[in-house]
Formats: sequence, structure tokens, C-alpha cells
Amino acid sequence: MSGLVEFFADPANWSGSTGIPMRVWYHLMYSLIALGIALVIAVPLGIYVGHTGRGEASVAGIANSLRALPTLGLLIVVVMLAAPLFSSSLVFTAPAILVLVLLAVPPILTGTYTGIQSADRSAVDAARGMGYKPSQVLLHVQLPCALPLIISGIRGAMLQIVSTATVAAYVSLNGLGRYIIDGRANSDFGQMAAGAALVALVALALELAFLLIGRLVVSPGLRRSVRRTRMPGAVEPAA
Repeated sequence: MSGLVEFFADPANWSGSTGIPMRVWYHLMYSLIALGIALVIAVPLGIYVGHTGRGEASVAGIANSLRALPTLGLLIVVVMLAAPLFSSSLVFTAPAILVLVLLAVPPILTGTYTGIQSADRSAVDAARGMGYKPSQVLLHVQLPCALPLIISGIRGAMLQIVSTATVAAYVSLNGLGRYIIDGRANSDFGQMAAGAALVALVALALELAFLLIGRLVVSPGLRRSVRRTRMPGAVEPAA
């Protein structure tokens, strides 16, 4: 505990390229880039599967397979495969981002198509009865109803990315993982504890940010509906 306090109390750890602000910045940069790419891949695919019902079994199988990938082993293999293709620092950055994207796609994809499929059937039927086209049903009924599960999937993906981005330090990238890797190499347990604490704080801050976003973009009626479904013993859709 004293080592942890000493690390945060040392002014040298708050400035320069190895300081806490800069490493938090790198950690967030890798995480947000990976999340952005995962959103571009998973959200349109999830909307298509949820709206049409096509390929649901295949997509669910692929998503479950991606969840089971060993992160560190995959990262090292991808770096080895990418080494002949890049001559710059991209040889480390691109594989790390790719691995984080593979981790982020399953929860976003599952949350999106599950949310679309879970839209209130009576509201969907009423919209069709009013003459709405399929695209209008999707935009005006299914997507708004799916927002709680979509945001839940994105939140889960973001937290998984932030916690897993520490492995980027194994391939010499910057970020909060450097404190854990370097601390272990130097038997500096205060530095290791500080790195773990910073990752937890960043994850907590992002969790609160997504809760706020959910409150702003999800209608109160949908939030109450979601709370009513969370009864003891109830099984919620995977997010």
C-alpha cells in the first residue's frame, strides 16, 4: 500500500512521455479506435440480422467463438504474421488494435440484434398497420426500442477493451499496461498496483459515462420497461 501511495505522490510520475496523463491518453486512444472500428462492423451487421432474421445462428456462433479467443496468444501470433508487412511501429499497433476489435465485436453484435428482435411486437405490428415501410419500422420503432440493449453491448465492449488493452504493453506499446509490465520486470509492486488501479479508474469513469449516455438517449418509458423485466430469477437477453 505504501508503494502505491509513493508512486502517486512522486511528481516525476505525472509528467513526460512516461507520466500518468500521457499513458492514460494512449490507453484511451487505443481503446476508442478499437471501439470505433468494432461499431462500424458490428452495429450494421447486428441491425441486418435482427431486422431480417437471416444468419442469426451463424452470427451467434461466430460471436461465441470470438469470445473464446486467448487474447495474449492471439496478439503474439498476429504480431508475428504482421512483422513482414510493416516497417514502422504499425507492426505493433495494428495487431493490438485488431485483437481489441475482435474482443469488442461480439457484445456489440449480440446486443444489437437481440435488441432489434426484442422490440415490442405490438408496436411493430401497429407501425406496419399504419403503412410504415420496413425501413421506417426499423428506424422509428425497432431501433429506439433496441437502444437499451445496444448501449449495454457497447458499454460491455468498452469495458472489456479497456481492461484488455493492458496486453498491448507486451508488444512494446504505450499505455497503462506499461506500469504493470515494467513494474513486474523491476519487482516494483507499487508501480504494478498503480497501473491496475488506473485501469480500474478509467473503466469506472467510462462506465459512469455510458450510464449517463443511456439516460440521455433512452426514453424514460423504455428505461422503466427494462427495469420491470429485471425481476428476481428472470433471464435477460445476452448483451
